[in-house]
Amino acid sequence: MLNTLIIGGAGYTGQELCKLVTTHPQLKLTHVFASAGSKNAGEPLPLGITGQIQDGHPDAIMAAAHDAQVILLATPHEASAALVPQLREHSDALIVDLSGGFRLEAGAYPQWYGFEHPAKELLAKAVYGLVGWNDKAIKGSKLIAAPGCYPTATLLALKPVMEAGLLAGLPIVNAVSGVSGAGKSNKPHTQFCEVSLAPYGVLGHRHQPEIAQHLGHDLVFTPHLGAFDRGILATITVPVKAGTTQAQVDALYQQCYGQHPSVHLSGDLRRQAPAIKNVANTPYAQIGWALDEARNLLVLASAIDNLLKGAASQAIECINTHFDFKLRPLPGYGWEAL
Repeated sequence: MLNTLIIGGAGYTGQELCKLVTTHPQLKLTHVFASAGSKNAGEPLPLGITGQIQDGHPDAIMAAAHDAQVILLATPHEASAALVPQLREHSDALIVDLSGGFRLEAGAYPQWYGFEHPAKELLAKAVYGLVGWNDKAIKGSKLIAAPGCYPTATLLALKPVMEAGLLAGLPIVNAVSGVSGAGKSNKPHTQFCEVSLAPYGVLGHRHQPEIAQHLGHDLVFTPHLGAFDRGILATITVPVKAGTTQAQVDALYQQCYGQHPSVHLSGDLRRQAPAIKNVANTPYAQIGWALDEARNLLVLASAIDNLLKGAASQAIECINTHFDFKLRPLPGYGWEAL
């Protein structure tokens, strides 16, 4: 089994990672550290897992990293960007970073994340971990940038259209996320009495350049905060090439995802649509589509759990892909052989 270290284990995503690693047949959870400056050190691990969250002192982290084969980072963006170079000096482990610290080109960080990237030379070595679309690169890299939650929902829906050469204009993405997407720390706009349904980050959300970079096409992305705890639903309107048919789109999505272990297809949106209730607390994405052949407009819908398929379970899928573990994720944090 592979010794696995989690840094940032006190947050929502870190807790999900603890559960997934503990139930994984090829991984052994050896250390769980709090992020630097966190007050959560000493808290028990989730789900009755034996042990406590350790203080995230750099010396302790580096000592633990020396014996690790897998390191998972659920730390803030700037913290990950600073930690990864140090970890690589102390360990040859596979590093999967769940922050935005290694998802973009170097020049994008001051504008979208507010800091100059401290490890620009590593950005070229980092591989984007969109499982199913970047598997060859994931297998060959020791540094994987797990995609963000909104980008996961959006890219899984849009990539088939883009790769098939059917995209004929600017995709319009409207996506709604549960409050857990804002993290565990207390914020006024995520308190129960304040949460409603409203757009935020309009024309300025940091996931827009991430989606555009890894799609290879510009888009309009508007996120919304909804009054529920977890999950994302993205509805995407896509201009497609004249002559595209519903049957062609049906065949395209079946070809891309018909055998995918963590993507479920609901088919024509006019008969059945993806819904957050179908994917919450699961490691799956659900995707549906409907084509207006007269106007050459394709409507896509994609639902995921932002903490699992949009973060923790996709990170574990990256590990499975890298090490060629033939495993399918199950609801309830289990795994079965493919």
